[in-house]
Amino acid sequence: MNDQERLDAFVREALAAGRTRVEITTALAQAGWPERASDEALQRYADSAFTPPVPRPTTTTSPREAFLYLIAFSTLYLSAWHFGSLLFQFIDLLLPDAAEGAWQGEFARGRIRWAVAVLLVAFPVFLLVSRQIIRELDPARAGGVGRWLTSLTLFIATLVLLGNLATLIYQLLGGALTLRFVLKVLVVGLLAGGIFGYYLRQLRRMDPPEASP
Repeated sequence: MNDQERLDAFVREALAAGRTRVEITTALAQAGWPERASDEALQRYADSAFTPPVPRPTTTTSPREAFLYLIAFSTLYLSAWHFGSLLFQFIDLLLPDAAEGAWQGEFARGRIRWAVAVLLVAFPVFLLVSRQIIRELDPARAGGVGRWLTSLTLFIATLVLLGNLATLIYQLLGGALTLRFVLKVLVVGLLAGGIFGYYLRQLRRMDPPEASP
C-alpha cells in the first residue's frame, strides 16, 4: 500500500469513526502530512453525516469534454484577437496618421474584411460550444483540460493587462500619448479585463467548496 492509499484509508476510517474534518486535518498535520494532501483526501468524500463516508465522483477528463474545451478556448482566442484587430482598424480609419500615407486606408479595409470573416466563423462556434459546456458539464467537476485552459487564459490575460499598463506608462513618460494610442490601449484593456473577470469566476466555480468542520 503506497502513501496515497494509506492516507485515503485513514481518512475514510476517521470519518466513519465520527471524527470531524478539522480533527482529521490536525492529526495529519501533526504526523507530517502536507495540508494540501489532507485537503485533497478529505475532498474525496462528501461532507455528510452518513456512515460509511460517501465518496465523491472522481474528476476525470473525457475525450468529449477535452474536445469541447479545446474548441471553446481556441475560438475564444481567435475571436478576441480579431475583434481587437477590427477595432484597431476602425480607430486607424477614424484617426489617420498623415505620416503613414494613403496606402494605410486600403490596408485597414483589407484587415477589416479579414477580421469580420474570422469573427463570423469563430464567434458563433465559441457561443455554441460554451453553451454546450454550461448545459452538459458541472464546473465543480471539470477535468484537467478545463482547469488548465482556464488557468492559462487567466495567465495570458494578466500578462496582456500588465503589458498594456506598462506600454501606457512608457508612452506617458515619453510624452508621446495620442488619442489613437489611448483608444487602442483602452480596447486591449477592456478585452483582456473582460476575459480575465469572466474566467476568474469560472475558475472559482471549479474549486471545491470549503469543507465544514
